[in-house]
Amino acid sequence: MGKPTLAPADAAPETVTTGLFVPTAGEAGGAFPPFDATTFAPQLVWLVLTFGLLYYLMSRIALPRIGEVIDARRERIQRDLDEASRMKTETDAALKAYEDALATARGKAQGIAKETRDRITAEVEAERHRVDSEIAAKVAETEKRIAANKAQALSSVGEIASDTASAIVNRLIGEDVPANDIKAAVAAASRG
Repeated sequence: MGKPTLAPADAAPETVTTGLFVPTAGEAGGAFPPFDATTFAPQLVWLVLTFGLLYYLMSRIALPRIGEVIDARRERIQRDLDEASRMKTETDAALKAYEDALATARGKAQGIAKETRDRITAEVEAERHRVDSEIAAKVAETEKRIAANKAQALSSVGEIASDTASAIVNRLIGEDVPANDIKAAVAAASRG
């Protein structure tokens, strides 16, 4: 095998015919294709066709789907707002019913407390009257006994005084004095 040979630098490049424009080393680069005035008209045609196709696809397929999603979301939000409003109304009604029930229960509790207080006061008053009447009866009975004891003691005082006077006179004079004389003397001394 031999060594590959290189073409001299001044040799012309081979031309390839593939249908594509490939600049060769000796040619200047040329203009950017979108700014090339020779291809401007076909580019505008393709732009209009592409924009028209894109507009058709967007208006017939994408935008209706987006609109449906937006409408579905709007309906869901409205349903949620309506549900929240309904729940708020129910909550307000339940709260009002609770407050009414609480006020009714408080009223009943106050009524029961007043009724119980009145009943207990009446029972205490009745018991107090019963105890007062028992005490008054016992006081009256005790006063009768005291009066009877006093009368008995007073009736015995004259006899005791007579016995005492008889004993004193007997000691003083050494003789027994008749009991009727002593009783008459004691009775005269107690009156006077």
